Amino acid sequence: MRRLAQVLLLVTACLFAAPAFSAAQAPTVLVTRVDDTITPVVADHLAEGLRTAERERHAAYVVEVDTPGGLLQSTREIVQDFLASDVPVVVHVTPPGARAASAGAYIAMAAHVAAMAPGTHIGAGTPVTGQGEEASDKVVNDSVAFAVSIAEQRGRSTRFAEDMVREGTAVSDQEAVRTDVVDLVAPSRDALLAELDGRRVVVGPADAAHEVVLHTAGAQVVEYDLGFFGELRQLLASPELAFLFLSIGTLAVIYELASPGMGLGGVTGAILLVLGFVALSVLPFNVGGLLLLGLAAALFVAEVLTPGVGIFAAGGTVSLVFAGVLLFRGELGVDPAVLWPTAVVVGGGAVLAGRLAWRARRAPATTGHEGLLDLEAVVRRVDARTGTGQVLLEGAWWTVRGREAPITPGQRVRVVDREGLDLIVERADPEEGRDTEQENGS
Repeated sequence: MRRLAQVLLLVTACLFAAPAFSAAQAPTVLVTRVDDTITPVVADHLAEGLRTAERERHAAYVVEVDTPGGLLQSTREIVQDFLASDVPVVVHVTPPGARAASAGAYIAMAAHVAAMAPGTHIGAGTPVTGQGEEASDKVVNDSVAFAVSIAEQRGRSTRFAEDMVREGTAVSDQEAVRTDVVDLVAPSRDALLAELDGRRVVVGPADAAHEVVLHTAGAQVVEYDLGFFGELRQLLASPELAFLFLSIGTLAVIYELASPGMGLGGVTGAILLVLGFVALSVLPFNVGGLLLLGLAAALFVAEVLTPGVGIFAAGGTVSLVFAGVLLFRGELGVDPAVLWPTAVVVGGGAVLAGRLAWRARRAPATTGHEGLLDLEAVVRRVDARTGTGQVLLEGAWWTVRGREAPITPGQRVRVVDREGLDLIVERADPEEGRDTEQENGS
């Protein structure tokens, strides 16, 4: 009887433990979202997501896409990571109305499984320059070969891959499925995971490829977001913003040098320069462009220190324009609509700062020793032992001594020098400085 009770207890425990064990073994998928321009920030984020999916053994890595395109170099890095991934990569163009245009089309075709929500479209992969102009034939041919190789690797339509680059072809979700551009249409994430369950895909690099079966029905979703700092870096990943921050930051620092005050200009300039260099750390840049930017800053400072007819400011403006043209590599470039006005404003601002600095240096001193010279006051008290007296100047009491003759109470004197904390004075003409005496409370 006792043995039967032990068996019943063991069976009951197993029955209660089975759901918990099943939940612990439930499949998981890592999900991230790309709904902005493809930049080095996005490429790094997706690469880190792949490493996380492999390390945590997720059943799949789902990338939800809505992008107008982006940088070709970043796209190549993403495609290379997807083609060599040991974790099944699923790209889902979603929500309805979204697009996988240009770089997004390359990325979708490189996935092990490509899906689209109803009402979405894919394609229009013709490469363009940073100014929005169509790239050269050499670049177009290279992009065609790139797109076709992806399609061949994943068994997708090579015809579409070529047409989307050469002709800018784009197709809807239904047409994409019909022409073997993508694998399926799924209206939602849950529907996508249900459709994927049981599908077989080949993962891993070509020399170590192997087949896996997807188990995604009812899988737990693990969100993998870009995060605050990632969003900030993505926001700064703009050639125009980088150029503006560096240019305006330099101008703010120059104004602080020209007319030192509360330090607001210097602090603002320092913050903008830091943001500009953060943007440069995200974007591919040329050292030559950075050197030209430094030369422009040096010429602007020279204009402030030695103002003349604006030669240094003109040289700095020209250097700034060339810096904007040469600063970034590849298809990146500063929009001329931003480049030229910024260079002109900064150059003109440097000329104005130089004039302000020149006027400040020529203006009479209003503080310190020099600010007291030639002021007049009446001697109020005299110490016969030391020969010094007391006067009220600029709201403060000062000790004064006569330069050539002793001073007497009630005598009107003029400040001519200073020794230590004592002012050196001489007798003033009784008719001169009467207004000064009144202003000082005489």
